[in-house]
Amino acid sequence: MPHAPEPDADDLDAIAPPQPVFHVEQALLGALLLDPHRLSNATGVAADSFSTAAHAALYAAITSLPPPDPAEHAKNTKWLDRVLATGRQQARGLTASYLHTLIQVCPWASHAPAYARIVEAEYARRRLRTAAERLVHTVHDASLPYPVQTVLAEADALAAVVDDIANRFPTRAGVLPRTTAPPPSAAPDPAEAAEEEQILLATATAYPADIEAVRWLLPEDLTLPLHAGLWQCLTTLARRNEPVDPVTVLWEAQQRGLLDDGSEPGGVLRMLAEPAGSLEHWGERALQRSLMATAEHTGRRIEAYAGNPANTPFQLVVGARRALADIAAVRTRWQHATGTTPPQQRRPAPTTRAGPPTTTAAHAARSTRATR
Repeated sequence: MPHAPEPDADDLDAIAPPQPVFHVEQALLGALLLDPHRLSNATGVAADSFSTAAHAALYAAITSLPPPDPAEHAKNTKWLDRVLATGRQQARGLTASYLHTLIQVCPWASHAPAYARIVEAEYARRRLRTAAERLVHTVHDASLPYPVQTVLAEADALAAVVDDIANRFPTRAGVLPRTTAPPPSAAPDPAEAAEEEQILLATATAYPADIEAVRWLLPEDLTLPLHAGLWQCLTTLARRNEPVDPVTVLWEAQQRGLLDDGSEPGGVLRMLAEPAGSLEHWGERALQRSLMATAEHTGRRIEAYAGNPANTPFQLVVGARRALADIAAVRTRWQHATGTTPPQQRRPAPTTRAGPPTTTAAHAARSTRATR
C-alpha cells in the first residue's frame, strides 16, 4: 500500500515557528489549569482572544466549568479530565498530554494576570489588522451600489475598534508607531482619472464663476501634480477676480514653475480648451476618487502598524487615530459637496456592523448644467 513520504529537512525548515504570543497563551492556560481560582484575576480575555482553535477551546472549557475544590484538585485530575472532555467538543485534537505540557511550561501561575494582559494586547493587534484589511477590501469592491457610504461605514467600524482598544489600553502622550507608513497607491484607473481631471480643468477655465461653488475641492484631490498645480492656478486667479482663460492660466502656471517638468505650453492650452458638462459633477468625481484613495491609504497604514509586533497597543491607537483623521477631513468636504447629513454618533460596540448606507443626492437631481 503506498504511503506518504517522510518530510525532509527542507520541509521542516519551511514550517514557521510559533509566535511569542503562542507561548504566552500556553503559560496562561497552564496557570489556569494548575490553579483554576486564578481565573478571576485573568480579566480582559475571552475564547476568541487566543490565536489557535485548541487554545480557544481550552479557555472556553475552563471558563464554562465550575472551579474545583483546591484540595481535591491537588489530589486528582477529575477537573482536568472534565476540561479535556469539554474542550474536545470544539477541538478534537486536544490530548491529556498537551494539558500536562501546558502546566509544565507555565513559569509562574501567579503571573496569570500578566499573561492575560499580553494575550489581550495581541488580540487587539489582530482585531485592528482585520478591520483595516476589511476597509481596504471594501475600497476595491466594485460591486457596491453605494461605494462611498459603504467605505465610510467600514471606516467607522475601524474607528470603533480603535476606540475599544484605547479604552483597554489608555494611550500615552507622544508614543508613535515605529513602522514606516506605506506610500499612497496609484489610482485604480490612472487614464480615466487623468481624462476626467483634464475635463474638470477645462470646464473651470471656461466657466470660472463656478469655481466658488466647488471650494471643497483641493489641489491634493487631483492625481497628477500638473493637474493639481493648474487647479491651484485657477482658484488663485478666480479669488483675485483676474481674467481666466487658457492663456492666463498658462501664464500663471509658468510663474509657479509648473512647466519645468517638460510640459509643453501648447499641450496645456489644448487641454484647457475642451470643457464639457458641469464643473460640480467633475469636482465630485475627483473628490470621490480622493476619498477612496485616502481610505485605502489609511487602511494600509493601520494594517502596517498592526503588522509590526514591535508596536504596543498604545502606539497602535495613536497611529490609527492619526491615520483616521485623514478620512475625517475628506469626509467633511464630501458632505459639503454632496449636501449629505453628517453621520450620527459612532457605535459604542465595535462588533456592531453599520446599517445599510443611505443614498446621496444624485448628480442629475441637482440644478447643474449638463451642457453650455
